[in-house]
Amino acid sequence: MFDKDRFIQDCMEAVGDGQAAVREVVQAALSNPGSVISKLGEPEHAGIAPLYRDSDLTIINFAWAPCMSLMPHNHQMFAVIGIYSGREDNIFWKRNESGIEAAGAKSLGVGDVATLGKNIIHSVLNPIGKMTTAIHVYGGDFFDSAEPRSEWDHETLTESPWDIDEVKSRFKEAEERFNLYASAT
Repeated sequence: MFDKDRFIQDCMEAVGDGQAAVREVVQAALSNPGSVISKLGEPEHAGIAPLYRDSDLTIINFAWAPCMSLMPHNHQMFAVIGIYSGREDNIFWKRNESGIEAAGAKSLGVGDVATLGKNIIHSVLNPIGKMTTAIHVYGGDFFDSAEPRSEWDHETLTESPWDIDEVKSRFKEAEERFNLYASAT
């Protein structure tokens, strides 16, 4: 049975041992995805809900709006992603002489856990017509990274500084767009 406080404590203890130790904690927590939903609740809105934050560790409960995409971005810290409902498609990018180019992809479903290294660039898509929920654990302060973070425009792939307030707005706008579409059909 998932226990949010125990999960946070386990992540705090594991982060000093690195990404692999954190992955084990997330994998154990997702062994019963229904328990995670029952303890964290069904999402009412798309968004970024911090469960824990300090300079060495951030734990976020993400709720991705149906059919939402988020532009390529980096974290400048390791990440462990665990899906407990829905689906999250990731495109991985690599830097080249002119900016970035697609380098691979991974689709995550319920119970899947993925690790992203400090230098990974990825974009995210919820490809389904319902919310996707995931726990993301970061090896640093997601909201105030020690190193500058970047994002890339979906169309032009132009790099610019990461703006968390803009990202939060994108979650809200994606939900509003989907709700408008759903009410019209």
